[in-house]
Amino acid sequence: MNWYLDDAHALHRAAPYTFYIPSTAVLSRLKVDDYVKLIFATDVAEPDGYRGERMWVRITSVNGNQFEGVLDNEPYRLPITLGTVLSFGMEHICQTELEDPAEDEWDYYMDTLVTVSADVLEREEFHFMLRDEPHEEGDSGWSFLSGYEDDAYLNDADHFHIVSIGVILNIDDSILTFVKQPPLCVYERDEDGEFQEIEDFDWDGYLNG
Repeated sequence: MNWYLDDAHALHRAAPYTFYIPSTAVLSRLKVDDYVKLIFATDVAEPDGYRGERMWVRITSVNGNQFEGVLDNEPYRLPITLGTVLSFGMEHICQTELEDPAEDEWDYYMDTLVTVSADVLEREEFHFMLRDEPHEEGDSGWSFLSGYEDDAYLNDADHFHIVSIGVILNIDDSILTFVKQPPLCVYERDEDGEFQEIEDFDWDGYLNG
């Protein structure tokens, strides 16, 4: 089984609101004897879907953005051993034990829940967003629609999923400018691709229909 160290920063760029990496402020503070977590990935997925492991490494040498360290985990399946000496770059680090000033922001992306139609996730686009009063802990009240759903689709609860708001922001983060607007509010994308608030939305019909 061949393995390599995955590029955590590239994974973050592909999904910037759901794939956490330590902030620059944290990475710049790393020193000898600190622990960092790296992603050990396999070249080919195993039949059961196994693609590697995240494991802790103790830093033994720092040279700018390059590090040496020793593996501090017993691998579950990879053909390497506890204490293996590794060379790696800052781009391979997906976690540290240091306090991160960006943690509150990441908590928001990951813990804030929204309702989204399956069509949004399939198309990776949305054109309508509505914020009702939250119904339970963690619920933001936001719902997202592609705009292509018909009434029959909308009336089937199986067509809707609960996801973190980070999933939506990965699709279009332009909504960050107003996503914290209080309920009740509705936005629709205009012909120029910009979201505009719908001032005359029929909330009575929506809430009591």
